[in-house]
Amino acid sequence: MKTYFRILSYARPLNRFVPAYAILAIFAVVFGLINFTLLIPLLNVLFDTAPVNIELVKPEFHFNILYFRDLFNYYFGKILLDHGRVGALQFVCVVLVFSVFAANVFKYTSQRVMSSMRTTTVYNIRRNLFDKITDLHLGYFNKHQKGQLISRLTNDVNEIENSVVSSVQVVFKEPLMIIGYLVLLFIMSVELTIFTLMVLPLSGFFISVILKKLKRESRQIQELLGTILSVIEETISGVRIIKAFNAQPFVRKQFKKQNIKHRTVLKSMWNKRELASPVSEFAGVLVVALVLLYGGTLVLENNSELSASEFITYIILYSQILVPAKSISTAISNIQRGIASGERIFEIMDTDISIKDHPRAKSFEKFNNKIEYKNVTFGYESEMVLKDISFTIPEGKITALVGSSGSGKSTIADLLPRFYDSKSGEILMDGIPVQEIKLKDLRKQLGIVTQESILFNDTVFNNIAFGVESASEDAVIKAAKIANAHEFIIAMPEGYQTNIGDRGSKLSGGQRQRMSIARAIFKNPPILILDEATSALDTESERLVQEALQNLMKNRTTLVIAHRLSTIQHANEILVIDKGEIVERGTHDHLLEKKGIYKKLYDLQSFI
Repeated sequence: MKTYFRILSYARPLNRFVPAYAILAIFAVVFGLINFTLLIPLLNVLFDTAPVNIELVKPEFHFNILYFRDLFNYYFGKILLDHGRVGALQFVCVVLVFSVFAANVFKYTSQRVMSSMRTTTVYNIRRNLFDKITDLHLGYFNKHQKGQLISRLTNDVNEIENSVVSSVQVVFKEPLMIIGYLVLLFIMSVELTIFTLMVLPLSGFFISVILKKLKRESRQIQELLGTILSVIEETISGVRIIKAFNAQPFVRKQFKKQNIKHRTVLKSMWNKRELASPVSEFAGVLVVALVLLYGGTLVLENNSELSASEFITYIILYSQILVPAKSISTAISNIQRGIASGERIFEIMDTDISIKDHPRAKSFEKFNNKIEYKNVTFGYESEMVLKDISFTIPEGKITALVGSSGSGKSTIADLLPRFYDSKSGEILMDGIPVQEIKLKDLRKQLGIVTQESILFNDTVFNNIAFGVESASEDAVIKAAKIANAHEFIIAMPEGYQTNIGDRGSKLSGGQRQRMSIARAIFKNPPILILDEATSALDTESERLVQEALQNLMKNRTTLVIAHRLSTIQHANEILVIDKGEIVERGTHDHLLEKKGIYKKLYDLQSFI
């Protein structure tokens, strides 16, 4: 139940909903109970057993159920004396219609309050979960499937809405109805009600046996849905490769395997869930039959204080307990599914954010001196990626990292904006450890162009001005021109307002790369990280973009990662990385003279 109440905590402040709902629900229950209590005088009139020769005394006011019962009986008896059985029947029918109308008005208004609570809870859970996911460090996403994360944001949140939150009204309202019915039943017959309470737990026992397995299977279903989403996401993202390799049968087989697993577990869960309702109904009817047998025997043998009409009303009232009891049993089965989804969501919510502002973190206005890597070591769990990395990038200078794939070049760059934190050593910006600079201020100093062009399903304008709400059109166009992107942008159907599709799918590879460069240029940061920034460009585009980047890098501190050594010949310092270590360093000409790894890489590329 801890998870259940934690889910409900997202509806805070609860005083916006609970008092109003409680009052409305109580009135709905009270008027609903009145509807059934009117059966006694109605049956007495129809069976001609209503007393007519009675002395009518109007009761004194007391705020309890007996006062309202005696008040009704007073007016009922008066009308019966004055207008006969037909008049009394009309009076009961009018009161009944009013009571039903009032009960439904209060029921509807209470539902409106609950709908507001329901939508607020789901909104807050989804918002907090999305915020948490965006705060998690990059390493988390390397360990978890994207489909599982998407599933928790969609399927699991929807499951909470359809089960836990939807069941709240049952959990609050239905117990009130059961209590109300029991109060009336005790007023009518204490002996018979005690007997019913002794046999009522029979139905509860059968339901509890069924519900035990529901939670476990519900969690399995959500896990399998996440795996299915991962397969779908990978298939859509890699559809070009799948078709090129004629791999459709392979991916279909993968999808079918996960889909069959999901179907099997889902079928088992639904069978158990649907079993709860008929079992509870049968058990409830069995209990009613026992009460009818026991109570009917007492009435027939004149051993009960109930008349025939009162006993019939008693049985009808008791049978109504089955309705809220059945609703509660269904709600409990639904809650088990919702709690399983809630636990999956809270696994993310409770994940520690390892990359966050240090308690001593300070604001940082503008970079103006140098970047220093001092004896930096880094590894993913047990695998060491960087070993004792030390170098300095003076303000306004260009430092290039070269080496084979997997040597650690990109990891060195990722440590600067604190996508990861080093295991030992430190990185300094103007003599301040980056961990002691507020993350927002640190990343504000950096412009990044990644190896893979990351674009969003939005307009060209919004992609270049990404993260800036009030960007000027002139600044966006200027950035696009520097990146040699302006010409192909204005040739598009709606120019800068053209939607570029999912991940920029409407653009060529070179166009996507230039868009990424334009985005970095627009930010106009003092520090640039160019991770193989021209690797996706054709020869002519590369030449134009390289010129633009050379102009952009003037008087800016730049860290370049490239396999094409021709693009970094003008770097102030080149670091050759091999197996996580700096094995060579110097200018282009100096490294060629050393005839080491750099010379071999350069000759290989020149030959190609």
